[in-house]
Amino acid sequence: MDPENATPPPDSRLKFYKSTLLLAYQSFGVVYGDLSISPIYVYQSTFSGKLRSHEEDDVILGVLSLVFWTLTLIPLCKYIIIVLGADDNGEGGTFALYSLLCRRTKLCLSSAPHATPDEYSPYNSETPLRETRGSLLIKEFFEKHHNSRLLLLLVVLLGTSMVIGDGILTPSMSVLSAVNGIKVKAKGLHENYTVLIACLILVGLFALQHFGTHRVGFVFAPILLAWLLCISLVGLYNIIHWNPGIFKALSPYYVYIFFKKAGKDGWRSLGGVVLCITGAEAMFADLGHFSQLSIRIAFTAVVYPCLIIAYMGEAAYYTKHTEDLERSFFKTIPEVVFWPVFVVATLATVVASQAIISATFSIISQCRALRCFPRVKIIHTSGQIHGQIYIPEVNWILMVLCIAVVVGFRDTEMIGNAYGLAVITVMFVTTCLMFLVIVMVWKGWVLAALAFVVFFGSLELVYVAACFAKVHKGGWLPLTFSLIVLSVMCIWHYGTIKKHSFENHNKVCLDMILTLGPHCGVTRVPGICLIYSNVVSGVPPMFAHFVTNFPAFHQILIFVTIESFTVPKVPVSQRFLVSRIGPPQFCLFQCVVRYGYKDARKDAHAFENQLLETIAEFLRRSGDDCDTGTSGLMTVIDSSPEGDAGGVRQGNGAGTGTNRKRVRFRGVVCSKELEELEDARESGLAYMMGNTCVLATDTSSYIKKFVINIVYGFLRRNCRRPATALGVPHTSLIEVGMAYRV
Repeated sequence: MDPENATPPPDSRLKFYKSTLLLAYQSFGVVYGDLSISPIYVYQSTFSGKLRSHEEDDVILGVLSLVFWTLTLIPLCKYIIIVLGADDNGEGGTFALYSLLCRRTKLCLSSAPHATPDEYSPYNSETPLRETRGSLLIKEFFEKHHNSRLLLLLVVLLGTSMVIGDGILTPSMSVLSAVNGIKVKAKGLHENYTVLIACLILVGLFALQHFGTHRVGFVFAPILLAWLLCISLVGLYNIIHWNPGIFKALSPYYVYIFFKKAGKDGWRSLGGVVLCITGAEAMFADLGHFSQLSIRIAFTAVVYPCLIIAYMGEAAYYTKHTEDLERSFFKTIPEVVFWPVFVVATLATVVASQAIISATFSIISQCRALRCFPRVKIIHTSGQIHGQIYIPEVNWILMVLCIAVVVGFRDTEMIGNAYGLAVITVMFVTTCLMFLVIVMVWKGWVLAALAFVVFFGSLELVYVAACFAKVHKGGWLPLTFSLIVLSVMCIWHYGTIKKHSFENHNKVCLDMILTLGPHCGVTRVPGICLIYSNVVSGVPPMFAHFVTNFPAFHQILIFVTIESFTVPKVPVSQRFLVSRIGPPQFCLFQCVVRYGYKDARKDAHAFENQLLETIAEFLRRSGDDCDTGTSGLMTVIDSSPEGDAGGVRQGNGAGTGTNRKRVRFRGVVCSKELEELEDARESGLAYMMGNTCVLATDTSSYIKKFVINIVYGFLRRNCRRPATALGVPHTSLIEVGMAYRV
């Protein structure tokens, strides 16, 4: 029997089902909080404007019909059925779609290299799809027009900046809306007290983030499940008690009746209706934390039916109590269960904020890995689920901005106007990118892709237009946030490209190193030096600058280049690419270390061990009979789960190996080069990096001088230094100062 087609053993199936259900359970506390908490403010925001003058039952039923079909078409049909299938090897979000396009086509404009499926066989297990005429024409268009690729990158960065802006508005809107519910019982409570309570809750929420998505998901999931149970039971009660005939509003006919009676006021109110799908994008953006199946099970089996019942129950109550339309969701709660539901609602708003915070961390991690965001510290909080991360700097900045929004606006209507614009803009960007994915990655018909864009894009554009009509009433806030974030990402990306371009144009030929020797006054000192640069071949300018001013370098030199690819993960078997520079007696090596944007970077000690074992394995395979002057090339498999490859001991710097025992690499009899490598390792290891100052040339325009000298310089000075980001020990670091004129 073919082993590939064999039925998996029962234990494996049971383990798979168990892990999937466990992930589905955790997703309630991470992914669906934002989407599930929306009943608190949707009707209140929708009827906050001129629509308040239309109190007919048909208008209320029309709003319910709009909410039902919006929830059905966008989260269920678009995201659950279609968009989740466009994952980039398990990763989701706007940048994952862009990464997928870059790997399969030549659309990449990023400074980071992109990999093709052929290069990484684990990512090409599926049968290659045949190119269609439409995909060939679109590829040719993008390859021919550089501006089209630039525009695509800007659209992607706009979507990511809106997600980051969403991370500020979601906690502010959800927490403040819930806290305002206390005014239903304490009508004389001053606004300052509700604002203070909301701020304290936000501080507690962001303080919990360092525990990680895994723990937060377990803690938050019961809260959200309790919330979904509460709103569904309250909804059923309101339907039965106030208006059992509310089910007729599920007919799209009531959407027509709504616009016929409400007119322009109905169109303006769409900015409130769109809030019912806030958090739908998180299902895709947080995909790397979970799995497609777990997210689909949680939404279709629990979240979707509970939300529909909750919205129907609210509408049933409002048809009999039109005076409460603009007041609060909490007016629909029966008196006997008000306080328990209020407490659960307040806790659920904390969960609601978790979805977008996790998505923000994921998006920024992708941007940073692809050199579109300044260096920040990324902490992987789970050893099992690789995409679960925590970014301290971003976490505290989000907290400060959320508190500023709550204190500054104090009004959920103003925040809601901003919130809706940020949400629907991200969704529209995803729709546009899906057109390219359907045609160029899935090799689907152009007409099918156009049908997808026309159907969902036109629906989203209607909401975008309605939200833009409220720009002056708070809608300017996400535009301002996204413009700032977009500017930061574009300037960082531009400055990084210019810096790397300078290094590649000013790199020194390898012959310069090969000609250096005792006759030129250059001294070789004991030990190993890892020289980090962005130059894949040749000598980086900063090392040439160092040798010119200080004519001495270590016995063994390893030029290390770290590349981030537009794939989530690079197989460990292809992580290191080692080559020799010059004849063996020079002891010069080039090592390219390749990471995906979701790969965890090992600390300096573990990386040092793994790298030296890689070099040792390279020497064993190449042997002593290599032709002089040739460069061997090899891919090494990392078989050490703990990163302590080969048992090589750690050192803190040069001169720290006097008490170190002699270590053999996996018991293999060492050749002369292996012995030299071991002796050099015992003498100590140092790291060399450039501490560059990037400046615009004197002939540059004033705009370029402002961007490079002021903005990019400010970002470089205030982000994490490369040595800190790589975990290089300070005592072993050699920094070479150099000015780059770009």
